[in-house]
Formats: sequence, C-alpha cells, structure tokens
Amino acid sequence: MKEINVVQIGTGKMSRYTMRYLLEKGCNLVGAFDINEKIIGRMVNEVFQEVNSNVIIKNIQELDASLKKLKPNVAIITTMSLLVDVGDILKICAKNGVNAITTCEEAFDSYNSNPNLTKEIDYLAKENNCTITGSGYQDVYWGNLISLIAGSTFKIKEIHGSSSYNVEDYGIALAKAHGAGLSTLEFDKEVAIVDKISDAERQKIINEGTYLPSYMWNVNGWLIDKLGLTLKSQTQKTIPTTYKEDLYSETLKKTVKKGEATGMSAVVTTETLEGITIKSECIGKIYSKEDFDKNEWTIIGEPNTTVIVERPSTVELTCATVVNRIPDLINANPGFILTSQMPELTYKIKDLKEYIN
Repeated sequence: MKEINVVQIGTGKMSRYTMRYLLEKGCNLVGAFDINEKIIGRMVNEVFQEVNSNVIIKNIQELDASLKKLKPNVAIITTMSLLVDVGDILKICAKNGVNAITTCEEAFDSYNSNPNLTKEIDYLAKENNCTITGSGYQDVYWGNLISLIAGSTFKIKEIHGSSSYNVEDYGIALAKAHGAGLSTLEFDKEVAIVDKISDAERQKIINEGTYLPSYMWNVNGWLIDKLGLTLKSQTQKTIPTTYKEDLYSETLKKTVKKGEATGMSAVVTTETLEGITIKSECIGKIYSKEDFDKNEWTIIGEPNTTVIVERPSTVELTCATVVNRIPDLINANPGFILTSQMPELTYKIKDLKEYIN
C-alpha cells in the first residue's frame, strides 16, 4: 500500500491526539467530520494548532457522500460509548468499503451486548471487503496485558480487575452514561435499573439492542474470546460514586452537589464452563483532587500475580493504541473483527504503511 488515507469522525478531545499521531506516522488525513456547528467549516489546524492539517471539518451528514468521493482506507471514530450511537456511522463506513476503528467501548466486544446490530455491521463489512473493530485503552490495559500475564500462569482460578478513570477527560456523552450529576434516586432509575432484572429479561433486551452495558461487560467477553473460554453466566452491578464535598464538572458545566452521583462503579462477574471466574470493575467518575487513574489486575492461581499501573495517561494511551492498530485493521479479515482475533499490539517505529501486508 502506497498511502494510508484516513478520515477522522468526531473532532473533540480525543481527536487532537489521533489526528496528530496518524500524521506523524506517515498517514494522510483526508477528511474530518463533526456535529458541532462551532467548528464545522473550520480547518483542523485552526481548532487544534498542534495538528498540521488544513482539512476542513465537515458536517457528519456529509459523511456518506464524502466517503464515496475521498475513498479513504481508514476511518477513526472517537465519539460515543454505545454501539447504537455509532452504529449508523459504522454502517456507512462498511457500505463504502472503509475500514473503521472506533473508541466506542461497547464495540470492544459488542457481540455479547448488542449481537444483532453487530452482526448487521459484520455482514455489510464482509459484503464490501472491509474491517470494523473497537480498540483503545482497553485493548492493552484491560485486554492484552491480562492475556499475556495469563500466558505465564500454569493454572488460573480467578481473574480480578479494577480500573478507574476521570469522566472529565472524555466528554459529555461518557459523563452522562456514567450517571454523573444525577441524584442517587435518578441514578437508580436511569442507570442501575438495567441490573435489577432476571437473566432472561437481560437477554431479551440484549437481543433487542437496548441493553446498557458497563465497559467491563464487553471486556469480560473479549477476555473469554482471547483466552478460549466458554461463557456460562454473566452479571453486572452498578452503584453510584459520591463525594464528601461539592465538585464542579467542566464537562457538565455544573456543580455536582455533595451526595449526588459523581459517576459510577460497575462490577461484572463472569462464570465460565472451565471453572474460571472473571470479576472486573470500572470506576468512572468526576475526580476530586486526591483521585487519579489506576489499573489493578490480579490472576489467582498457580502462581498468583498482580500488576498495577498508576497514573496512566489514559487519553493519550487510548489514541496511540487506536493509531498503532491501523495496520492490524487493514490486514484483518473482512467483517466486524474483535482485536482479540488480531495480533498482539506492537510499537510501530516506522510509518504505518510499512506494516501493511
């Protein structure tokens, strides 16, 4: 491949890194799209001075026509967290034969939370010979890191994981999805309600595409696929996080009062037919002064192993992972392909086009 031409869909907080990184790795930015009227019509380098591109940001409604004209190799989508919110964009990419990689957390393994929409996108991608995948921070720090540690373990009984992150870093859609700013009663009715149902009821809404999974719901599914395990059962429990004082949220543009939800903790417990239990927790909230990002994973077995990553640069790591995955995306088989089915992520010292088969 002579060139890798990329379009950026969503030009918010994350894209300032993805666009700069892909340009510095020898890719071409040929298009950018958003819904924000304040930046539509402006050049990328006007909005983000560190991004050396005079591409004009267009309205997302022009995406289909633009893809037909530009014929890019790759689309990077850094917008929403649920597959239903990025599904139409992914289908437009698939119909136009454009490989797409998204930071949508559910897309990390949406086969276990919205299978019908995932299979629809998978069908379109196969029909048009392109690949769709979800990647980002979880690809390494909730996925490949754990599978590599598992590879050095003789016998596994349980896998426990916990990860915390500041919802302020990822925009308003993510903050609202975590219940930030809600009263505890509102949180119970709007967020936690999805956990207070039977397995049959949960499966029904999963099949309908209306389930609201926490990030770890999809991570546990990814780990099962990566480790070659067989799902027996999976449950989720979400509770609001609160703080002892008022906290101002720049993202929400409001003060979250003492006792109101600053975000949520979600614990997903997965039982497998092989007898291995995976229990993982994600804590996404508005940070106080003493909070910081942290990952802690423990494999219980022979031997026990714990790995802790404190204060990771989560946003930059997310964006670097997405960009470094571009060659794997292009090299993969057509369809909606999980990164668990791609090679282990590696550092790319050369221009990305040098890694294309």
